[in-house]
Amino acid sequence: AGMAAAFLMEIRRGTQSALLVVRYAAAELPSAPVEVSVCTDSLQVRSGGSCDAAALPAGVSLAPSSCRGLRRLRGDGLHLRVRLRRPPPAADLVFTLRESLKPNKNYIFYCQSCGDVVVKDRKFLRVLPLPSENWSDLVEEWCCHPDPFARSPLHPQHGDCFLGDTYFLLNSGNESHKSKENTRVICKRCKTMLGETVSSDTVKYYVTEVIIQLAEGSFSPTPRSQFVQSMVAQCLLELSSAKSTFRFTIKGDDGKTYILIWLLNSDTLLVESLGSSSSHSVFTPFGDTFMPSSGPVGTWNAAKVLYQPCIKCRNKDLADAWENDMGVHPLKFPSETCLELLLILGLSTASLPPSLRCMNSFQVRNSFY
Repeated sequence: AGMAAAFLMEIRRGTQSALLVVRYAAAELPSAPVEVSVCTDSLQVRSGGSCDAAALPAGVSLAPSSCRGLRRLRGDGLHLRVRLRRPPPAADLVFTLRESLKPNKNYIFYCQSCGDVVVKDRKFLRVLPLPSENWSDLVEEWCCHPDPFARSPLHPQHGDCFLGDTYFLLNSGNESHKSKENTRVICKRCKTMLGETVSSDTVKYYVTEVIIQLAEGSFSPTPRSQFVQSMVAQCLLELSSAKSTFRFTIKGDDGKTYILIWLLNSDTLLVESLGSSSSHSVFTPFGDTFMPSSGPVGTWNAAKVLYQPCIKCRNKDLADAWENDMGVHPLKFPSETCLELLLILGLSTASLPPSLRCMNSFQVRNSFY
């Protein structure tokens, strides 16, 4: 039989502390007294004649004597805070696009949605980062004369790959997927938008739409929601680390702002027991996508973000204020992907206990990477 209770533990590596939520599938505790036992390497809940237990993942060790703040929240279950005996293993460094692309190696670019080959065997002589998206807006602050770069666009040659915050630029060569109606670059098989043409010989591919692998390897698909949130999280973490930027606007290729995102932290480790099937809808963020292949407990490295949707003129005043704030960094993706991301954010928020879903009018979600 499945467990009647499920555990959700949100660990902060930086403070070596954790919030533990014990929740029953029916969202209400049983009438019999409930006994919660916190051990160094396991959790246990007893009520009446039932007992639910879960072993903690390797590397996670609690200090039972530090438990404090036990309280019951209606609709949530039991909350308590506990310190760790030692910090859990550090998260693996995010595998960024800049690290995955190397000069003088052969790569194949696949459509992430269907696996069709987008760019055949291609070797780059140079892999270079592009300036920040809004670099041209700052030129007037740097120069006392007209923009010297206005007539010098950065277009790659055949052996170049230029990397932006959310895209990469390639010389189009013979691989053209351009739609006859406009400049959108689409997949020939599934018609998904992959990018857009920048000039007659330059194509922009978005990092959320294409999987890049070495030519000698084989294509390994990744579930769409997992891939999108992983790539977006990588963009947020890399930019926050490089530029000390923590607020972002998510814009579509149509120029509209879809989401406002505020990055809170990137040192979160989530530990979750899957519990009974009835509790999966509460705790599992994306259906079966993030369930571990085996075992009753799953762990995920996560970045915690606050967000506000901006579709249908929602939060227009706040969006306008962020638009004019130099401390906010814009990130551009295909409009369809922005809507996908908004759905993923909503599903993640719904998976949290109600008391953890909002903060200062923003909605909360954990972005896995």
